[in-house]
Amino acid sequence: MTNHIIRNAEYQDTGVHAYKDNPFIEALPPIQEPFEDTKNLISKVTPTLDDIKQKRVIRAHNIHQIAGSFFQPLAMHMLLSERISLMIRGGYVGRNPNTGKLQQHLQNGYERLQTGDLNAKRFDETESTALSMAIIGCSGSGKTTSLRRILGSYPQVIFHPALNRHQIVYLKIDCSHDGSLKELCLNFFRAIDKIIGSNYEKKYGMKRHGVETMLALMAQTANMFALGLLVIDEIQHLSRAKSGGSEKMLNFFVTMTNTIGIPVLFVGTPKARDIFDLDLRSSRRAAGLGSIFWNPIPQYIPDQKSQNPEWIAFTNTLWKLQYLQKKDPILSDEIRDTWFDLSQGILDIVVKLFILAQLRALATGAETITVELLKRVYEDELKLVHPMLSALRSGIPERIAQFSDLAVPDMDKKIMHLIQKISASAVESEEDRALKQLNNDDQRRVYLMLKDEFPSDSIIFAIQKIVALKPQISRQQLLAAIIQAMETDNTTSQVPVVKKKNQRISLKQWNELEDTDLRHVFSMNPTRPESIYTQLNHQGLILQMSDLLS
Repeated sequence: MTNHIIRNAEYQDTGVHAYKDNPFIEALPPIQEPFEDTKNLISKVTPTLDDIKQKRVIRAHNIHQIAGSFFQPLAMHMLLSERISLMIRGGYVGRNPNTGKLQQHLQNGYERLQTGDLNAKRFDETESTALSMAIIGCSGSGKTTSLRRILGSYPQVIFHPALNRHQIVYLKIDCSHDGSLKELCLNFFRAIDKIIGSNYEKKYGMKRHGVETMLALMAQTANMFALGLLVIDEIQHLSRAKSGGSEKMLNFFVTMTNTIGIPVLFVGTPKARDIFDLDLRSSRRAAGLGSIFWNPIPQYIPDQKSQNPEWIAFTNTLWKLQYLQKKDPILSDEIRDTWFDLSQGILDIVVKLFILAQLRALATGAETITVELLKRVYEDELKLVHPMLSALRSGIPERIAQFSDLAVPDMDKKIMHLIQKISASAVESEEDRALKQLNNDDQRRVYLMLKDEFPSDSIIFAIQKIVALKPQISRQQLLAAIIQAMETDNTTSQVPVVKKKNQRISLKQWNELEDTDLRHVFSMNPTRPESIYTQLNHQGLILQMSDLLS
């Protein structure tokens, strides 16, 4: 069984003459400008005031989700989106089922299975319009995440009732760490089974087929399901020894594109240079779209002193995703510069350093990100990548090459550890205690707006008193009343007072004191204490909360 959604084909003209009346292309989403394609991938989640006033453990879980949900398109994402669009659609031009070209490819595939020769053909006039490309970048640079986002904008499986055929728009497979070409083929059949619900892995994998036969079966299955793009990730793991040599691997990859007609996108680290000719020196390999080098995002524009606008936009957008109650809405240049120095523009580290800093701020009760906090998190949580980042800072190619294939450590365990620490914390913050004393969201919001301006206990006391006098008061009225009460209290408390030397006054002399002295008021009614309130009220010495609400 498959859990993937299989969409029925709906056709629309693309406006491109070469794509006309090709059901595999006209069933795809409309062609858009790369900017429009990537704009739809932008993260749309922004913390609200309600999110920020949640308990720390709730906010910790929300912070953890940033790693999987945040996406800020950059120029290289637009380039990749455009290249993928060209590869998928261009590959289908030479396999149009309405012109018989797909059937010719399938017949040629049958001939390869019969002869065991990947270059065998029954129809010599069959042409391939497929292109190949490589994406090369160090681990953690965002290659795979970006690719997954862009491919996710296409339906993976489309069913064509008129053709009674499934079309697999793209298929991504990973190379295992000790992989061979045969293992790569098994991964291919396993991926097909997962999205279609077939059993090709069992059908072909359990038999003792040689590598040539497995490769021929893989190619034929790809054409049978009208595969639009084959993505081979972690290609640096392919072993030349287990695959029969690099030449054999290269021949297979070239055959997949140039002969069988399947576009292939290779993804790997710079170590993949050992097994794949990135310079495409051979003329027959030069038919592809070349390579995209997925470098860390630079802080400054090359050959210029101005900051890279993409780095500024990326960090500004990410900075907005704070769930801290004392956050600074403006990202300072000092924090931005420190952020780059510690991450060196490696996107995975940029994002996870931000996440870890927020979690540390929650765990300690600081509730804000500072330069010092970022540096502490870097020293405590990112020790494993210090050598790699140090090499990047040096700018020395030989040092950088030593770490080009170093995987960024999985920081999810560190993130979950911080979340558990926050959850298990038995110490309640002053803010947590304050919020518990308030009855509804309006009262809590007013408290959060004023907590940095006035003492916490004073705000709570004023809120409770005003609400008791006027239960139906709106949030805006409550806020205004609290501010007026607090400012009045502050003004009174700031009047300079000339301290007099304390003198002991006997009870008999209380009636000689000033009228506003409580001892004088008491002396006037020594047998009726309840009248003290009346007299104080008459003299205007008691604050009337109702006056503030009028």
